Amino acid sequence: MAIVGGDYILTKQLKIGSMLVYQCPEGYYPYPHLTRMCELNSTWKPAPKRFLPQRCKRVECPDPNVMEYGNIFPPQEKYFVDNETTYECYSGYRLRGSSRRVCLPNGKWSGSTPICSRDTGDTCADPGIPPGATRDGNAFGIDDKVTYSCNGELFLVGSSERVCQENGHWTGKEPACFYKHTYDTPLEVSQEFGSAIKGSLTTLEPIDDTQEGRKIRISKNGTLDIYIAMDISASIEEKHFNDAKNAVTKLIEKIASFTVTPNYEIVFFSSEVFEVVRILDFLDKKITLKAVLTELENFKIGEKNTGTDLNSVFTTFLERMAIIKQQVGEERFKEHRHVLIFFTDGAYNMGGSPAPTVEQIKNMVYMNQTGPQSNQSREEYLDIYIFAIGAEVFDSDLQPLATGIGDRHYYKMKDITNLQETFDDIIDEEEVKGLCGLHKDYETQNGNKRQRYPWWASITIKNQGLPRDCLGSLVTTKFVLTAAHCFTFEDLPKHVKVVIDDGQGKEKKIKTFKIHPQYNISAKVNKGVKEFYDYDVALIQLEEDVNISSAARPICIPCTQETSDALKLVGESTCKQQGKRTFC
Repeated sequence: MAIVGGDYILTKQLKIGSMLVYQCPEGYYPYPHLTRMCELNSTWKPAPKRFLPQRCKRVECPDPNVMEYGNIFPPQEKYFVDNETTYECYSGYRLRGSSRRVCLPNGKWSGSTPICSRDTGDTCADPGIPPGATRDGNAFGIDDKVTYSCNGELFLVGSSERVCQENGHWTGKEPACFYKHTYDTPLEVSQEFGSAIKGSLTTLEPIDDTQEGRKIRISKNGTLDIYIAMDISASIEEKHFNDAKNAVTKLIEKIASFTVTPNYEIVFFSSEVFEVVRILDFLDKKITLKAVLTELENFKIGEKNTGTDLNSVFTTFLERMAIIKQQVGEERFKEHRHVLIFFTDGAYNMGGSPAPTVEQIKNMVYMNQTGPQSNQSREEYLDIYIFAIGAEVFDSDLQPLATGIGDRHYYKMKDITNLQETFDDIIDEEEVKGLCGLHKDYETQNGNKRQRYPWWASITIKNQGLPRDCLGSLVTTKFVLTAAHCFTFEDLPKHVKVVIDDGQGKEKKIKTFKIHPQYNISAKVNKGVKEFYDYDVALIQLEEDVNISSAARPICIPCTQETSDALKLVGESTCKQQGKRTFC
């Protein structure tokens, strides 16, 4: 079981069905195998070989010497982590993409694919050749096609075939070639994941088909059905399961912060499907968000979770969609957006391939209105995201199941512990950024507390004697709420300094401040109360609006319309109604 230069873990000690998972330091990967399985006959599969001992091998990046009309320096047979390459084009050709790239620990090259091209009058620009790939097709006019394949042991992620369109863009997604040990970083996922959750009925909104990463856009209303499936078969480590469960919890909690209200279907699966949250209960209004999170938190992995039937999960989702369509009617069903998110390693040993069921789901959502020639294309109404997790991932089986227009929908994660932060980063809050109380309920990796407490304001008053420091809370874009006892009656606005890091300068100029007229610390001295702090509030008015973002936004204060909106109370609400919806 030993591995030179690394370590290993056993999912079930040395019992039958246990997986031996090899682990290596960053920049290295287990070779020749990532895992071994303890079979029924008490032997390891694949079997260890004396002449090829298990060891940690240095991570290699795909060969970049596939670029046309240019040179790569230095020319090497193989490129390993931290190897640097530079690119030059032949005379008459112009370089697009990165002129310098570094082989990263995840097996990818930094930057973007370098392309040497010249102005030929073609409709589409040269799409280039990613490292490790071969391309067929060198004509880039309307309807011209290029096809890609990967060399050696590499597998293709993205589109194997792309067609030049009249608008000058290529169809599909930019391809890349990955080794088995290649994985996506949380930063890459946050930049690329999303375009599905628009949360609105703006179906005529133009679709951006460029290669740039987009963010999920949350709007204030709409019909959004989110289906989440998590693999709990023996091939998934318990740690991965818990990390995925926590990440999904964070995603649901973040979406719940907004006024969009999705319907959820959450299942765990192995040889059978465990329906933890039923989307039909949302339609019947039989379940609350709090109950969803409780059910998710309480679900535990059972002992008997051997075998994997991935097709049964897709079949369950298809059946739920059919019932929803029947209940709401075809016209209202057209307004539903469907997002399917899977956490799995892709291994299935029962139920057959899920590919035919995925096609049935597409037919139901697309309603036979797909393709670039259709004026009523419905492809943006369905996104299937696959997060490949686990020590041994079956990429060739999983990748074809991912679908959706625009961005990449297949992600291979080495470690998903940072995925909750990733999910926060993919939310585009532009439309609802003024909503009070939104915040991250954990500290970011760089230790920045600003996004956890985005309403914080630091107040310093310097008049006579030593400066006085207080904290306040941003309550609107121009007002900061603080304590009246921070001030004396001799203080003027020019003596007050407020610091709020909103990305447009930290120190804010003060227009005026007002102490509550009934505040009087000595009001009850004659009754034996030395210091009386009723009405101990003050408002500071800023000269200019604070730039509202995820790092600077107002806190919710009671009995306001903003708090009513944050609590998702329809229309105006009373203090009593808000109090009933507020809980710690």
